[in-house]
Amino acid sequence: MADAPVPYPVAARELLRSTLLDAMREELSTREWASVTMAEVARAAGVSRQTLYKAFGSRQEFAQAYVLREVDCFLEPVEAAVRAHLDEPARALSAAFNAFLAAADDDPLVRGIVSGESGSELLPLVTTQGKPVLEHATERLAAFLGEGWPAMAPEQAQLLAECVVRLAISHAALPSGPAGMTADSVATLLGPYLEGVLA
Repeated sequence: MADAPVPYPVAARELLRSTLLDAMREELSTREWASVTMAEVARAAGVSRQTLYKAFGSRQEFAQAYVLREVDCFLEPVEAAVRAHLDEPARALSAAFNAFLAAADDDPLVRGIVSGESGSELLPLVTTQGKPVLEHATERLAAFLGEGWPAMAPEQAQLLAECVVRLAISHAALPSGPAGMTADSVATLLGPYLEGVLA
């Protein structure tokens, strides 16, 4: 049975939100988050400031939506890395973590958080106010871990996913060494758990 078509108002709203988030990403390619105003984002997207606030409510809500969308962007290469190494669980973890760190290293949002220049506004969204990010990332990661390794019980996939997400957030916000070294450390730590679950 084919999926029902998305109602026009819903599709139009999502397109508007996506266009505004794209505009912010473009602004962040050359500037820090704190220096970009909502009026500038609206202008870059070709809409009014009022339209932006109607779509998101506030700058804080806009920031939350932006961070959550970035999470989805980070998870795409992570999922690809896991699927490429399903026969080697520990290597899959290492490759997945390495893929995440490589994506984060190139991301303007993460650079802003790590540099501290935009941290006062953005850092709480992945730390003290980071529950939506943690839950969203954990749910998505657990879903494709379970698909890739059906022998894993849902609660095991959830536990592993949450541990990986928490480590990823910590290492992205406070990098401690070359990405490859960090990824190998994660595989050393969590690989035996995954291999034991799948044995």
